[in-house]
Amino acid sequence: MSNATVIKISDLPKEFSEVHPHNLWLYCKAYEASNRANTAQTKNRSAVRGGGRKPWAQKGGGRARAGSLRSPIFVGGGVAFGPSTDRNYFQKVNKKQKRLALMHALAEKAANEKLFVVDSVLLESGKTKDAREYVGSFNQRDVLVVKEMIDDKTFMAFRNLQESYLVEGNELNAYLAAAYHAIVIEKSVFEKLTKES
Repeated sequence: MSNATVIKISDLPKEFSEVHPHNLWLYCKAYEASNRANTAQTKNRSAVRGGGRKPWAQKGGGRARAGSLRSPIFVGGGVAFGPSTDRNYFQKVNKKQKRLALMHALAEKAANEKLFVVDSVLLESGKTKDAREYVGSFNQRDVLVVKEMIDDKTFMAFRNLQESYLVEGNELNAYLAAAYHAIVIEKSVFEKLTKES
């Protein structure tokens, strides 16, 4: 951590601290919705096997008319209004709102002094042990490491590390920024983010 700079809220452009937190909530809601597996499915009456014969005569039995034993009112019948894989959970988020959400997430980290800027993240050994030592030097519970371009050795070092997550600069989003306890970001990526605001 010797070459790391702790970013405070005063170091960020003024616009970062003026963003309403609702933007972050909307983005995270849309992000989690897009990650839903959408595998819940039930069979409706047309998908259940059998039920081709009329169970009893239309008239004369004193019972309500019935055309199939696969109707939702019978045991073994189809499910009415059950979940379907046809459902689309996508929620639209505008580019501006994505940007505002990321700005607020970074501002929150800076306000709590959990945003660290380093010149570069490079682990030439490719060893997980070295990556663990690097992350441990920040004394944080879990760390999001943002590198402009991920090289093979650094990727190998971080890939099995549970207490950190390595992403490229263009993959950084508000959900990841908010989910991790602290952020370690390369100077070039940080400057690009602050200049775009």
